[in-house]
Amino acid sequence: MKRWYWAGVITLVLLSFFSIFVGVIDLSFGDLWRDPEAMRLIGISRFPRTAAAIIAGGTLAIAGSVMQMLVRNRFVEPMTAGTGQGAALGILLVTVLTPQASIFAKMALASATALISSLGFLAIVRRLPPTQPLLVPLVGLVYGGIIGAGVVFVAYQADLLQFISVWLSGEFSGILRGRYELLWLAAGGAVLTYFAADQFAIVGMGQTVTTSLGLNYKQVVLVGLVAISLISALTVVTVGIIPFVGLVVPNIISRLVGDNLRRTLPLVAMMGAGLTLASDIAGRIIRYPFEIPVGTVLGVTGAVIFLWLLYRSPRYA
Repeated sequence: MKRWYWAGVITLVLLSFFSIFVGVIDLSFGDLWRDPEAMRLIGISRFPRTAAAIIAGGTLAIAGSVMQMLVRNRFVEPMTAGTGQGAALGILLVTVLTPQASIFAKMALASATALISSLGFLAIVRRLPPTQPLLVPLVGLVYGGIIGAGVVFVAYQADLLQFISVWLSGEFSGILRGRYELLWLAAGGAVLTYFAADQFAIVGMGQTVTTSLGLNYKQVVLVGLVAISLISALTVVTVGIIPFVGLVVPNIISRLVGDNLRRTLPLVAMMGAGLTLASDIAGRIIRYPFEIPVGTVLGVTGAVIFLWLLYRSPRYA
């Protein structure tokens, strides 16, 4: 287990170092001593972008792990089950109704609509037959697609299609100092979920087992959904919808080291951060000096990884 922790830490450090020096403006390690503008560039752009990718990826991976426990299905995640689309709907509503609203007002309404969307998805999932688990992700995709279509329709009517496209496609090119700090709140929410990891793991065994062990099932589920909604809303408000991180990362970690949620959450966070950061770096390199949004890169790589997970036999039953 320790070797996976060390591998995750070393990989994340190397990716972070590489991210600092990749961009349209050429920057080398020696420039840090020769050129005073180099440190200014890092402080204003490169470090905030790297930190945003790490926080967004890590928190979304944790949110995906928690949602999979609450729904009791390994094929769901917030950004493909309506939570991310619900957050985008909240941002759109506050933009249409009160255009001068602060970023915190957008965050609050986005969190509320994300929570309502999550509750709606959970209510639908409870009516599905437990013998057909693949129905859950299919319903999640349809459910999220309906909400996303509603968002696009309202944006079209209000002539905000170009505006809303920023929230529907995750990318880090606009991240600067002063424009990513809300993600630290998401990081705080993800840290708090670690202390409730055992409760979420028990909830994943079902309502009967949870109640027999003395836990309040509905209360734990509500706490988990609030955490998922807050993380999703803050991520969508800051960088937009980033797909597949919360889906593939928990499944990979589960296959490598098992399902002990308290032990695996740090690994989930590190791998989610590394995958998002690597995808952002790839988006900067593939069409240099132009950029491909990280949501597009992860949409392709995440789909490939997901297919690999479906057809590869698990190491742990």
